[in-house]
Amino acid sequence: MGVKNLWDILESCKKKLPLHHLQNKKVCVDLSCWLVQLYTAHRSPSPDKVYLKNLFHRIRALLALNCTLLFVTDGAIPSVKLATYRRRLRPPTSHQPAPDHPDPSISLRRNKGSHFSCMIKEAKRLGMALGIPCLDGVEEAEAQCALLNLASLCDGCFTSDSDAFLFGARTVYRDVFIGEGGYVICYEMEDIEKTLGFGRNSLISLAVLLGSDYSNGVNGFGPETACRLVKSVGDNSILDQILSNGVKATRKCRGKNIGNKADDMCPKASSCEVGMTQDSDGQFRDVINAYLEPKCHSPDSEAVQRVQGQHPFLRPQLQQICEEYFDWSPEKTDQYILPKIAERELRRFSDLRSASSALGIKPLLSEIPVPCPVSAIVKQRKVHGKECYEVSWRNIDGLQVSVVPGDLVRSACPEKIAEFLEKKGEEKKQKRRARSKKSGQAAVRDVDERLQELLLGIEGDSGVLLGGRANGPQSLTAAHSVEDIVDLSSPSPPVRKVSKSQKMTAVDVDVNGIDLGFQTKLGGMNMKTNTQFRSDADNVIDLSSPNPAAGIRPGSHTGIVGKEDGAGTDGGTIDLSSPWPARSGGHDDDDDDVIHDRKARELRLFLDSIRNELY
Repeated sequence: MGVKNLWDILESCKKKLPLHHLQNKKVCVDLSCWLVQLYTAHRSPSPDKVYLKNLFHRIRALLALNCTLLFVTDGAIPSVKLATYRRRLRPPTSHQPAPDHPDPSISLRRNKGSHFSCMIKEAKRLGMALGIPCLDGVEEAEAQCALLNLASLCDGCFTSDSDAFLFGARTVYRDVFIGEGGYVICYEMEDIEKTLGFGRNSLISLAVLLGSDYSNGVNGFGPETACRLVKSVGDNSILDQILSNGVKATRKCRGKNIGNKADDMCPKASSCEVGMTQDSDGQFRDVINAYLEPKCHSPDSEAVQRVQGQHPFLRPQLQQICEEYFDWSPEKTDQYILPKIAERELRRFSDLRSASSALGIKPLLSEIPVPCPVSAIVKQRKVHGKECYEVSWRNIDGLQVSVVPGDLVRSACPEKIAEFLEKKGEEKKQKRRARSKKSGQAAVRDVDERLQELLLGIEGDSGVLLGGRANGPQSLTAAHSVEDIVDLSSPSPPVRKVSKSQKMTAVDVDVNGIDLGFQTKLGGMNMKTNTQFRSDADNVIDLSSPNPAAGIRPGSHTGIVGKEDGAGTDGGTIDLSSPWPARSGGHDDDDDDVIHDRKARELRLFLDSIRNELY
């Protein structure tokens, strides 16, 4: 319990800090207080030892932060506390008087066979398996924690007893909440001194006046009255004042009639004495000495030195304990604890690099004598909106991969992040190249198939044209169904990639390159052709457009259309789909047949050259 109403008095000094405040700190734990908190949180009887399971999860959360814990247990009951202890154990209906003024040199050993003592043993066993040592106190556990904190052997004390400040503690963590958004409730003695003006002596005097585990308090003193008296006297003189002169309680009275006479009226807001209390039997002195000089292990004692070093994590023992208490398989135990142990090792490695940087030494990752626990980064993740990395571990028995915070990896081994990003970039390039190569091959096969169809169509149409001269206009009409065009004169834009599902509508051929026109845009390919076709660069062979538009002008029956000014046929069009090229511009029928056959043969040779270039 501590001092009555002291937590309320210190409310203005309470701080709610994020759980990461405990990172890399060493903290003493009043184990009895933790077990009482965890046990009362689940009052319903359960064979699963819920309090012990919650203790396990609280420990693993703090271990991941590299928070070093030291369990401290209660020893014997101080003699000055015996009256309070017996009063708490006494049934409510009992009215047995408590013994007067016990001998302060005699303490009472605790019952080691009680249910709570068995809970303490279970917690100590679990802690030892997790690498947490335990120091058995001489008397009060919070007094031992406070002494270690006062001697700077730890960074704070975990206890819910407010009298830890009276024993000399500088930092007290009253409670802790783990999980997402976890936090810790913290009180600093420095804040108490600055905000309230109370030092250690003032807090001890509040315990004498208000009551605590060691005293019943003084009648007539409440929190306001006691604080006002302590502030008026001062921290340096308050204890001497109590021991020498006693304490006098006063209170503010409002205007009211105490009796029937007018003289019995108290002035408004006047101070009235309640009574004088003297330390006639030395009770105050015993309480004050119990706080100023508690019975504890000294900081240089063998017991304290034994628990100061690091203790190993005992994996087989932990698996056995969790199977015995929680009915967990070894795999489930490893799943819970090993990622936290690995994260703790990475934080220790990060602290080593930070300490080296603070000294002006910035060695490379390969130059550090301690190997980095992270072997490689597997992938990047998001956990609760925070950047994390899934990493593979080195020298963590039973653990291959786990997820750790991104800021921790960045501070411990930024070289691993650079390697991961570089490897990820190379993999993307390789995938892009493989995808491009596969698409290019598919496009080439598609082009080859369509060129084969086109060539067969040209040869078939050529046979029909040569064999159907006598049909005249009828064959001309039937030839309008040809749709493919081979253009040998248009400029050659680059060839672009397509999938097989896309339809090729035209093929444009230039003597200085090729152009395969698709309905979708294709990737660029530019290939040179045989120089034997350069003399015919201005001619266009139209295989797909209807005859009236591509091969014959309206009103004409010729298959060769020259320029309007009759300047020759260099820029004309030869229509292979027309039934028979008619006479035009002085050419006879034999000349037309020769031209048509030559162009068809050249087209076949050119398509063969395209196939050779593609393959």
